[in-house]
Amino acid sequence: MTSDRSICDLTATELARAIARREVSSRQAVEAHLARMASLDSRLAAFVTVDADGARRAAQMCDAASAPMGPLHGVPIAVKDLTDTAGLATTYGSLLFGDHVPAEDDLVVARLRRAGAVILGKTNTPEFGFGAVCTNRLCGPTRNPFDPALTSGGSSGGSAVAVASGMVPLAHGTDFGGSVRTPASFCGVASIRPTPGRIASPRRPLGWDMLATHGFLARGVDDLELALSVCAGDDANDPLSLGSTDDDRPVPDRARIAVTPDFGVAPVAREARARFAAACQAFARVADVVPSSPDCGGAIEAFRTLRAAHIANAYGELLRTRRAELTPTVIWNIEAGANLSVQDYLDAERRRTAIYRSFRQLFNRADFLVAPAASVLPWPNEIADVTAIDGAALETPIDYLAVTFIVSLVGFPVLTVPVPRGENVLPFGMQIVAPPGCESRLFAFGRVLENELGFSHRRPPL
Repeated sequence: MTSDRSICDLTATELARAIARREVSSRQAVEAHLARMASLDSRLAAFVTVDADGARRAAQMCDAASAPMGPLHGVPIAVKDLTDTAGLATTYGSLLFGDHVPAEDDLVVARLRRAGAVILGKTNTPEFGFGAVCTNRLCGPTRNPFDPALTSGGSSGGSAVAVASGMVPLAHGTDFGGSVRTPASFCGVASIRPTPGRIASPRRPLGWDMLATHGFLARGVDDLELALSVCAGDDANDPLSLGSTDDDRPVPDRARIAVTPDFGVAPVAREARARFAAACQAFARVADVVPSSPDCGGAIEAFRTLRAAHIANAYGELLRTRRAELTPTVIWNIEAGANLSVQDYLDAERRRTAIYRSFRQLFNRADFLVAPAASVLPWPNEIADVTAIDGAALETPIDYLAVTFIVSLVGFPVLTVPVPRGENVLPFGMQIVAPPGCESRLFAFGRVLENELGFSHRRPPL
């Protein structure tokens, strides 16, 4: 009989296989993970809501089925609390929605359920996903499992901690400017931000908005590929998703890798640069490495403008009617777009287009582009924002995310993997970027990094 502890140490892929073979029941898997949550989450605050009864009912249905319902049959997972779950509280990290229970699942959740996944609960996020520390007036701060005094990162910090600590093997996240990649780097797990449209979002108010995507966090690349495989697909109400397909051409025996510590413009701390440079030395064993970067001049200003405009459009009414109930971080984010002009917006889109084309040109001579997954290492939870890097003041509270949001700006898929590290050294991650539609190639190369170079998760000392 597999022990509860070993069940929690299985990857989602391994657990799905064990459940399908009836070596482990879904109910056993659920109970083991609920027990892990009960022992750890009072310290880590990864979950806003735990649905133990619902998970047990779903597990019972899985165990009663004559055949697996899908590739995630019976596997416990978590969903970020920005995404609607039918019959299960979805607060968006805000007191304004503390009692909100959606009537319908978001499409990505519906697809996870159809694949047989069992949702254990909703993971913590800053209010509406805006914040460098994963905390809000309902829950948090979500604490880093490698050092609980430090941040888990925003805004999918709850999902990253749940995965890193073994409370679930797989968790859903969302990523606007780095919200799966930064927590993945801080917590030593892997993540995928797919090509916008790969996972359809038919409820998105601005159908052609490609800045934010769904994503996943896991302890290994195979689990990310599995999760994306069951959630990918188009929907007639999402114009970005139509025609979105995977380019499954094989990775060359010896890939060509362009390497950049900062895209030429992003502020990156000396310590992060040193960790990145040390990790890049290992690439020579499996790839041909060429220091190179697309021309990203103006990328920071373009992203600031587009992000501010979208946030003001989405949340401006809340600011007008419920300002006193919003956190200062949310207020700043909404107000940042208050005075933008049409010309400001179009200038940002023009610059974005030029940067996109520069990325495309880079991939004519490289298979992958590699960059740090975070500009800094985790900092104390008591510090709400990164206002300076190596003593140099940042112009805005989001500029520390430039090394990730530049990739969001152009909409290229990106895999994050943890780099090898010594004992008592905080985790640090690396972004592997590929052209749109090349997720399969990312996963294939990610497995090379895991298996041949040791770019893989190591359990925290809990």
